[in-house]
Amino acid sequence: MLRGLERSLARRRVRRREEHFSAKEPDPSLARGTDRLGGFEHLVVLMMENHSFDNYLGMLGRGDGFALDARDRPSETNPAADGEAVPLVRRPVRQVPVVPTQSWHASHIQYDGGSNDGFVRSVEETLPGCDARMPMTYWTEEDLPFYYGLARTFPLADRWFSSCLGPTFPNRRFLVAGTAHGLLDDLPFNLFDHPKSGTILDLMTAHGVSWANYHHISRFRVNWRRFSRARGVSALRRLGFLVAAVVRPLRTSLESKVQATADVYPLGFLGLGNHLRPIDAFWRGVADGRLPSVSIVDPDFERCSEENPQDIQAGEGFAAKVVEAVMAGPKWSTTLLIWVYDEHGGYFDHVAPPAAPTPDGVPGHNPARRPVVGWLLRRFEYGRQIDMLDEGPTSYDRLGFRVPAVVISPYAKPDYVSSTPFDHTSILKLIELKWNLPSLTARDAAAVAPLDCLDFAASPTFLSPPRIPAPARPWKG
Repeated sequence: MLRGLERSLARRRVRRREEHFSAKEPDPSLARGTDRLGGFEHLVVLMMENHSFDNYLGMLGRGDGFALDARDRPSETNPAADGEAVPLVRRPVRQVPVVPTQSWHASHIQYDGGSNDGFVRSVEETLPGCDARMPMTYWTEEDLPFYYGLARTFPLADRWFSSCLGPTFPNRRFLVAGTAHGLLDDLPFNLFDHPKSGTILDLMTAHGVSWANYHHISRFRVNWRRFSRARGVSALRRLGFLVAAVVRPLRTSLESKVQATADVYPLGFLGLGNHLRPIDAFWRGVADGRLPSVSIVDPDFERCSEENPQDIQAGEGFAAKVVEAVMAGPKWSTTLLIWVYDEHGGYFDHVAPPAAPTPDGVPGHNPARRPVVGWLLRRFEYGRQIDMLDEGPTSYDRLGFRVPAVVISPYAKPDYVSSTPFDHTSILKLIELKWNLPSLTARDAAAVAPLDCLDFAASPTFLSPPRIPAPARPWKG
């Protein structure tokens, strides 16, 4: 009954969205929700956090990684404000707090007009007093043996970019809607809007494509999220976040973090109840062969998402458990898994992000410059810091920095590196092509799905799951 009601409401939202953004299905002769691609029945999206391609895979020796000097060390440097050339350094797997930074302002400093010369200066300018050398960090196969083995076995995408030059929430919004809808930061009191074009979750729900978001949220917090969607309560929740942002230190107020990718646009009471599932349900579902058509698997954002100051090997252990569970499951032969990162985390990458279509007519909005909220925020030092962190262009006409990405499937091309430009809306494009769904924005309409990494016409190379090196630290959560 509740699923039927949710589907009815989703269809109503889809009809409204088409008044705003009209797009045809890939094949208008077929009904929406029709499976148009063979080769897989289940898509699993494993999106980790905050690392660039060079930061993790620059030393892989496959794809466009580091140029090496005579001692087989990365030769790239980045200038400090005083002109010092800061080299890349391998550091401990336990990251440090706060730095590097991937705020909207910092990311645009790092881009530096396409030279990618602003990584050190981004810390000097936005986080004075912090160690500005931290963006020039890299790790190796010794640190991340599973990830290196995965990237050597399955197709590696060495031109997978995040969707905008900014932090987590805007980039995860692109994953589910093809737009950040004006969001520039990770402030929780900015997460109560909904794009007029809707989300891919709306489309899947309306047209019978099953999906779930597997999470690590406690039952109490899930129930609170349901309650807080009630009319009137959500306004109080937004006010509470706003007050927290101005009466507590900025760094603390920003540590609420995303708890479920699907909820970066409000899912609503029914959506939370029908699609948000604990991670234990993923382990059971993959073992029993009962995954939905689309699964978004989230790490524990407090312990193993790989955002600083976490130990990156904890995240590798979790990701390895997900990948190994999928390959060992009874539906491996019909499953496609994409391992990717939401954004670069402020870590150096040498490839300049390319221009991209502006998704919609919604510009970026700095909360500290809004009439009422901005007045309140600017009364406090932390509000002025927010204003600084969101400083910069207000358009979404460029992709963000490269992130690690591997396409995992029995039908994956062996020994293959794709240099096709992808971003997170490439996953939307894949879903739209697979289930005959229309585009959401100009961004996913122009995106390319990562199908060049797969060969569904050939016998599957990896039908028997390959052996991947064990992670440095197995996940026991």
